[in-house]
Amino acid sequence: MGQVNRRKVLLGGLAAVTATAASAALPSWANARTTAAAPAVRDPFQLGIASGDPLPDSVVLWTRLAPAPLSPDGFGGMPDATYAVDWEIANDEAFSSVVQRGSVDAVRASGHSVHIEPVGLQPAREYFYRFKSSGYLSPVGRTRTAPAAGAAVNRLKYCFSSCQHWEEGYYHAYKGIVADDPDLVLFLGDYIYEKKSGRTAQERNPRSLAFTEDVTTLAQYRARHAQHKTDADLQAAHAIAPWIVVFDDHEVMNNWNGTTSPAPAARKAAGFQAFYENTPIRSTAKPNGASIQLYRQLMWGSLARFHLLDTRQYRSAQVPDPAGDAGPACTDMRSTSRSILGGTEEAWLLKQFESHPATWDFLGQQVFFATRDADGDKATCESNDSWQGYEASRNRIQQGWVDRKVANPVVLTGDVHRHWAADLRLDYFDHSDPVIGSELVTTSVTSNSDTAGAPSATWYANNPHVKYCKGERGYVRVTTTPSEMRADFMTTSDTSVYDPASVVIKNDRSYVVQAGKAGLQQV
Repeated sequence: MGQVNRRKVLLGGLAAVTATAASAALPSWANARTTAAAPAVRDPFQLGIASGDPLPDSVVLWTRLAPAPLSPDGFGGMPDATYAVDWEIANDEAFSSVVQRGSVDAVRASGHSVHIEPVGLQPAREYFYRFKSSGYLSPVGRTRTAPAAGAAVNRLKYCFSSCQHWEEGYYHAYKGIVADDPDLVLFLGDYIYEKKSGRTAQERNPRSLAFTEDVTTLAQYRARHAQHKTDADLQAAHAIAPWIVVFDDHEVMNNWNGTTSPAPAARKAAGFQAFYENTPIRSTAKPNGASIQLYRQLMWGSLARFHLLDTRQYRSAQVPDPAGDAGPACTDMRSTSRSILGGTEEAWLLKQFESHPATWDFLGQQVFFATRDADGDKATCESNDSWQGYEASRNRIQQGWVDRKVANPVVLTGDVHRHWAADLRLDYFDHSDPVIGSELVTTSVTSNSDTAGAPSATWYANNPHVKYCKGERGYVRVTTTPSEMRADFMTTSDTSVYDPASVVIKNDRSYVVQAGKAGLQQV
């Protein structure tokens, strides 16, 4: 079956699954086990399905039972009982060639979420998966395993996105991602927003939050995740390909850091637990109170290596915003004792750079990496919440990949609600300093960006390493081969994002990087 037809089948499944418990169409595997004393529920698959973190022999399969997703108690309408969830994974979407199946319990303590990690799959293979519980079949998802370690790979296409506030637009970007039919999707933070939109009612999208207070408890985080996940386009994008997910700040609260302030430990623990329950990440990331192991590495044969970073949990506290001035804040921002990754994660990343198993090294992370300098004066400072606010930490990472001869480093970024493309230097104020890598920044899926003005000609003159900025919603599509990486900056116009019936997605700008030759080239 061709790609277009396959997408149609998957999306049709999202819109029109399911059978009732009495349906004769249910396959025999789906009636294998029931859990005693579990009350009947209506269709529990309102949040869809997902897969993630692909390995050569494994991939995470995820779902969460929630027949009433917006229930304020955070349990999605599920009774206080344990429910059997049957699963199967097949070579084809008709499930005529099933390779594995099993059954697990969905329990209340985990918000009735399940994370299945089948092993023994074939590398570089497309698979299809589905779940059954309480007599209902889930939508069908498509996933794929990573290529075998060291295997030659001719091409990898992935998309990455960030920042999807429910109130600030429809998730049209995911229509584009589904149409692109990628091998992978990366999500780089702010999967939910813990607070309501700061925009006026007239500026906001017609969609409203089920409750508008800031989320602080586990029940509220679960319910907020559930509302975001009811979006049909988001569900379709989860169903089309495996995702690799990291968080930024709004999964807990704005601008939180490695200290217990501004986010108390109990709030972090609640945010981490809900994040785990609602994303297709491995059980190795299951939180332990106010701690979660999120940074990790994933390989794609000999073509690409992904370093997924956590720039929130271990960072030094942000200094006060210097607002473009010189002074004590600048001194603090440049202190060698400060880190955005923390000592352990920083050492781990530098250790990864010592080996070179792949042509391309992609650093998937959350906040702006390159310097943005408004006035051209090295003595002044700005952007305290980005890598610029942890200048010595950034220097150690950049010098680390230079010293360890990482040939093709590319930083992938979210957070700032605008597309950016920039080259990376050790000294951003010496405009003749060699380019040592590039940064691709995705705009938001929905979160406000259209009130930010475009950089001026003077600003670009002070920042010649920055090649591009665009203030519309969208995502970035990356196509990688052994010889080059191409990045397409896809946009959804700021007018259509407020209209559920109007979808305008276009490629606004494209850049390539040639393997072995650092620097962005517009195409």
